Amino acid sequence: MPGAQESEAPESEVPESEVPEPQVGVGPHPEPWPQDPCLDPELLAQGDRRNVVDEFRYWSVEAIVAELDTRRRPLRIAIENWEHDFNIGSMVRTANAFNVSGVHIIGRRRWNRRGAMVTDRYLSVHHHPDASDFLAFLAGVGSTPIAVDNVPGSVPLESATLPRASCLVFGSEGPGLSPEILDAAERIVAITQHGSTRSINAGAAAAIAMYHWGLQHPA
Repeated sequence: MPGAQESEAPESEVPESEVPEPQVGVGPHPEPWPQDPCLDPELLAQGDRRNVVDEFRYWSVEAIVAELDTRRRPLRIAIENWEHDFNIGSMVRTANAFNVSGVHIIGRRRWNRRGAMVTDRYLSVHHHPDASDFLAFLAGVGSTPIAVDNVPGSVPLESATLPRASCLVFGSEGPGLSPEILDAAERIVAITQHGSTRSINAGAAAAIAMYHWGLQHPA
């Protein structure tokens, strides 16, 4: 009709179910396969879709752990697990990224592994029934407990010098660290905040603290 506006033809849309998902990792390795004891024959045949760096493509978990053991940083991470904190998994994943010497779970043995995204396979995860058992372990390996909590008496993390052989200890989201850990810590550090919330997510706090340690002790 004269004067009528022409309607634009609708753009063709590809159904979401038909959009190919991006491929992670690599496919099957071309034959002949390299003769390397680190390589996993099943991964060579089927491809390696794990979230690992290229250096470890097609490597078995055991071979990756053995190699990481030769490069472990002297940093340790500990989490008091009194409330089954869902942040523990993300803390473990970050600890893997920094290749720490060990992760220590104090209190409840069970913890939420979902956030770890199977990175706990590549770490030494220790369980301690209570604070005294944990502190005895640290004394035996010469690691200094550093509490991370925004309580009275804490010093700003950004101005603190952390020992090379440190164990950064974090509490559950909300209640924070137990009095036993706070009393035994060589020092207490807190992440300076400028907003209205009293505390930040425990998983985020752990990542910040590990990064701060890494700046002071580069590989």
